[in-house]
Amino acid sequence: MSKQKIYGYMRVSTKEQNEDRQRLALLEAGVAERMIYMDKQSGKDFNRVQYKRLLRKLDSDSVLFIKSIDRLGRNYTELNEQWRVITKEKGADIVVIDMPILDTRREKNLLGTLISDLVLTLFSYVAENERTNIKQRQAEGIAAAKAKGVQFGRPPLPLPDNFHIMREEWRNGTISMQKAAEACGMNPKTFYSKVIHYEKSV
Repeated sequence: MSKQKIYGYMRVSTKEQNEDRQRLALLEAGVAERMIYMDKQSGKDFNRVQYKRLLRKLDSDSVLFIKSIDRLGRNYTELNEQWRVITKEKGADIVVIDMPILDTRREKNLLGTLISDLVLTLFSYVAENERTNIKQRQAEGIAAAKAKGVQFGRPPLPLPDNFHIMREEWRNGTISMQKAAEACGMNPKTFYSKVIHYEKSV
């Protein structure tokens, strides 16, 4: 019998700082540090470098540990598909540390498989629903902040000293937009946008 290979997978988004909790949970579960793969990106899909490297190594002698189902992914359809790839195509086992019922090493019979599939379906749905809710809350927060006058992104550059003169000369037909824009160190599109914005504000 081949020796069982124990792997761990971690994922953190660039804004999250819970990497240590995941690593500690995997180490306590018996995963060696060198066998832990980690991606720092969103769980919306599985286009991740380290996950793909890990997937290539999995086979029927492998066990993959993850701390929670949402660390594997948050996209309901793709999460279920990757679970199928790992357990059915690769023949590997998956252990979700925070959800002991999602341990494919247990009860390999039909009932055990059915229970795991049902629980996975439920929790992968919850994981995606939470991702959707997070995005909605972020959008609502941004909209509320904008309504209060909060500015996002880089502050606009100040207008060049000669902008008003060039704007008036262009409006009077003395010079072309191209010439006015060049004199202000802008391209014509930017110059026109600045003119419109200024004229609406006065």
